[in-house]
Amino acid sequence: MSKFHAHRQHTKKRSYLWLVLLLAPIFILLISGAGVYFWYNKNLEPVSNSTQQIVVTVPVGSTVPEIAQSLHKNGLIRSKIAFDAYIRLHNYRDKLQAGGYEFTPSQSVSEIVTHLVNGDVASDLFTILPAQRLDQIRAAFITGGYSPEEVDDALNANNYKDHPALIDKPADSSLEGYLYPESFRKTADTPLKTIIESSLDLLDKAFTPKIIEALKAENLNRHQAIILASIVEKEVGNSDDRRTVAQVFLTRYKIGMMLGSDVTAFYGASVAGLEQSVFADTPYNTRLYEGLPIGPISNVGFDSIDAIAFPSKTDYLYFVAGDDGVTYFSHTIEEHEALTAQHCIELCKSN
Repeated sequence: MSKFHAHRQHTKKRSYLWLVLLLAPIFILLISGAGVYFWYNKNLEPVSNSTQQIVVTVPVGSTVPEIAQSLHKNGLIRSKIAFDAYIRLHNYRDKLQAGGYEFTPSQSVSEIVTHLVNGDVASDLFTILPAQRLDQIRAAFITGGYSPEEVDDALNANNYKDHPALIDKPADSSLEGYLYPESFRKTADTPLKTIIESSLDLLDKAFTPKIIEALKAENLNRHQAIILASIVEKEVGNSDDRRTVAQVFLTRYKIGMMLGSDVTAFYGASVAGLEQSVFADTPYNTRLYEGLPIGPISNVGFDSIDAIAFPSKTDYLYFVAGDDGVTYFSHTIEEHEALTAQHCIELCKSN
């Protein structure tokens, strides 16, 4: 074989090698892309053929990850990531509606999302939403078909004085804060007291032995925990921030510092019929009075109760909700005021 021929073969081999090296990443990308496409579409399919009706409650202000977590926990979607991606791709982020829904594992992500976007809530369910005052829940009961007389009778706390959920509730206080948010089966003949008892049952179950033990370590009873949880529930919508917000209020409470919560002032103003202001002088205003307010300011879900029992291991004393939806935490009043001036322009105008 001539040197020239050998050189040509060697050159040809090198050319093939370079071609392979150049095309390999493209093939890998194509294969990876095909794999991702297959995975995504597979995870949009129904979980199973089961037609079992599963009730899911979507609270007002729920984020897409929170809705995905609830659906996944109930065995209704295969993947939280795929669900989130579907919402983003179809621009449904701000179109999902709150309420009580009935889904089955045989429904695809597309079918489930269609119901959430259209607000196709189950007609035979009554939903108690979280972060609601008792007067708001009362209005919802009346809108749901119950007479004002039946509602007022059913909301009388003395009807349930022996219920374990009310074990630490002061005898003279109402059911404010105690109606656990969930969707309940309702027919035309369902007494309202049945729904309220079911709600109290769920609240009692939310106080697990582990949570009760943790609250005892914090020297808190159930009523005090519900008061603090109601403040957390109203102060922050982002579940990721609840534990740290709980830490701030617990730390302040322990060291005798005013809780300084705007939402307690607003609640006090509402029930007293005063103008909404952080300066409204009521026993609920923790910007004016030390310690806990005289009662809860809304009902509470499990996440807020759990946050009080197991707060973050941080040592912040201040926080402010920014206009961008981010909660900014700080250790000193100087840091807090700087963060407020920088991030809370529109929201803080109302205060």
